[in-house]
Amino acid sequence: MLTFADIEQARSRIGDQVFVSPCAYSETFSKLTGNKVYFKLENLQMTGSFKERGAANRILLLPPEDRRRGVIAASAGNHAQGVAYHATRNGVRAVIVMPETTPLVKISATRGYGGEVVLHGANYDAAYEEALRRAREEGLTLIHAFDDEAVMAGQGTLGLELLEQNPYLEVVVLSVGGGGLASGVAVAMKETNPRIKVIGVQTARVPSMKAALAAGGPVVLPAAQTIADGIAVRRAGDHTVPVLSRYLDDLVTVDEDELANAVLLLLEREKTVAEGAGAAPLAALVQGRTGVTGKRVGCVISGGNIDVTLLARIIDRGLAKDGRLLRMRVRIPDRPGALHLLTGIVGHVGANIMDIQHDRTFENAEISETIVDVTCETRGNEHATALRQALVGAGYVLDRLI
Repeated sequence: MLTFADIEQARSRIGDQVFVSPCAYSETFSKLTGNKVYFKLENLQMTGSFKERGAANRILLLPPEDRRRGVIAASAGNHAQGVAYHATRNGVRAVIVMPETTPLVKISATRGYGGEVVLHGANYDAAYEEALRRAREEGLTLIHAFDDEAVMAGQGTLGLELLEQNPYLEVVVLSVGGGGLASGVAVAMKETNPRIKVIGVQTARVPSMKAALAAGGPVVLPAAQTIADGIAVRRAGDHTVPVLSRYLDDLVTVDEDELANAVLLLLEREKTVAEGAGAAPLAALVQGRTGVTGKRVGCVISGGNIDVTLLARIIDRGLAKDGRLLRMRVRIPDRPGALHLLTGIVGHVGANIMDIQHDRTFENAEISETIVDVTCETRGNEHATALRQALVGAGYVLDRLI
């Protein structure tokens, strides 16, 4: 089983290869959650996530002959980039097997860090099987994303940094997928100060570690779509489950809306970009899932590699939820100047029209009517309500909010 000595040795081994990410106090989220909150910003690593730590430690432990042959990994995201980056900088060949459905931006990033990308299969499982096959046939060393004690020890160096940066922490909240990060950090924290509480957070869509701890061993869950794809692991690790069953104090889940809200909160209030998995600990804190108040809390923002189109959708949905983005369907008379009168009321109330669709043919409207879908930017729910009331007061029929 992973030991504290393993983590200390990993720290001395990778010390000059991995950025010591800041642990920044957040006045905003301290007030919001009733704790003293400190963000450990692993999204600022070179490849945008904590995965570099484990990859670097595993690669530096390779015997000379294995270094000459090279390494291989299966991943569609952060692990791929971490392995490619640290293998290349240490003169080791890195083959990365990625599913054929992997977004081009992730493929390009992995190649940019020096990885030889092989596209295979429709999902991670198929890519992993191909990586195993190539490892056997080509003599490459497989670097698992989490189920490897050297990888776990490397991730645990984050815990040692947290203790040095804030030795008075009482709680650490972090994301859990396969359990590599949580295992390393939990050992580092608990073996230093057993009173520190370590809380894991999973997506409710794929809570594989929660299921494994309940069953006493890894179980395979069905695949599911989630914006926290970095922790959407169907099966927890054989090495990680025993560690977390011993060291983890609690494991909670968050849903998709809570994850999206946390991503938006970090972006808007902390000017910090986090992926869904990276924002999961904050989601749990904000929603009160951790049951923690009045404590010094370290919140690990484990990664920031979020697709910009997904980020745009999260922003728009968050604005709509806050009433700052409002879309309405309005019936207006089909005569000259009618649209001008409608937009005049919107402008008079102080709302800003972002998009407008004017349909007089295909929607279910009377011959004398036109259907208008209008999207407006407002200052919040009260302003949005004032806009709707102004339109109804002027005699307009609002079919529905869209």
